[in-house]
Amino acid sequence: MRRLTKKKALTLVKELDAFPKVPESYVESTASGGTVSLIAFTLMAVLAFLEFFVYTNTWMKYEYEVDKDFSSKLKINVDITVAMRCQYIGADVLDLAENMVASDGLKYEAVNFELSPEQRLWHMTLLHIQERLRVEHALQDLLFKAAMKGAPPAQTQSEDSPSSLRACRIHGHLYVNKVAGNFHVTVGKSIPHPRGHAHLAALVSHDTYNFSHRIDLLSFGEEIPGIINPLDGTEKVSAESNHMFQYFITIVPTKLNTYKVSAETHQYSVTEQDRVINHAAGSHGVSGIFMKYDISSLMVKVTEQHMPLWQFLVRLCGIVGGIFSTTGMLHGVIGFLIDVFCCRFQMGIYRHLKEAPLNEQPNSETVVPTENDAQQ
Repeated sequence: MRRLTKKKALTLVKELDAFPKVPESYVESTASGGTVSLIAFTLMAVLAFLEFFVYTNTWMKYEYEVDKDFSSKLKINVDITVAMRCQYIGADVLDLAENMVASDGLKYEAVNFELSPEQRLWHMTLLHIQERLRVEHALQDLLFKAAMKGAPPAQTQSEDSPSSLRACRIHGHLYVNKVAGNFHVTVGKSIPHPRGHAHLAALVSHDTYNFSHRIDLLSFGEEIPGIINPLDGTEKVSAESNHMFQYFITIVPTKLNTYKVSAETHQYSVTEQDRVINHAAGSHGVSGIFMKYDISSLMVKVTEQHMPLWQFLVRLCGIVGGIFSTTGMLHGVIGFLIDVFCCRFQMGIYRHLKEAPLNEQPNSETVVPTENDAQQ
């Protein structure tokens, strides 16, 4: 009884087989089938290879949320060279609440405004990258993933005496409140004032004014590789002594999370304007370099993502199964059309051979009756 029960169960399982086996005597190998199989295997190998490249590649996902951190300090990183002597200019920050931020973190260094050949090459390369970033926004994703951030060539110590150096390099960092503010470089050193602050510009002659400048670095937050700031490499040369340069900056908090870097920093966008100060012509203002910044309330989260393994396997199975099914159907349709086309000619040949014996009898003889046969 147990054996019969096992046989019945085995028979039932065999009847449920969704993949019935075809006897080998029914299978016929043809040249056309082998050609189609070779094409299908080649196509599957190529597509699977390309799909593997897609699997190894990553992409950047951008998300937005409200920035809830309003109590921390904002770090401003500065490296700017002005074509004036250091004793004639001063740099500081005044925020929206009219609070003057101490500029103790800034250093003043007497330098030449002209660049060395190595520095000029670096500067031109940086400007070229800036131009490409404005056109091809996907280049920023590549910089994020590669975490590329080369350092500019170090400035060599000049052999000239300090009195012959007519430019001033202002570099360092400041910590300010996360409110709108104004970082500026203008004539005279800044002094505290009950209503804000002031600059001692009365002791500086107008003939020494020259606010031609070059911004090697202006960033907010922690410096991380993979971010090239919009003002890095900016150079402005003015032929007028009284000139005002204004930069209007919108700072966006950014959380960057890639396979190489995980940090919180800030990106920014900028628009600029400059004009000559001429009180007689109605163009009023103060000569200098003014960077007015505001902080966005939205935070950008940039995350590097990768295709899951299960999704790669599903796509790979889809490629293999799809090519098998498609090539099988195409081979069947083409074979059917060929058979139909060939059968028409064969039917015409068979019909001609069948009709020939009815009209012609080459082996038969016709009997003619005679008179003797009629008498008998």
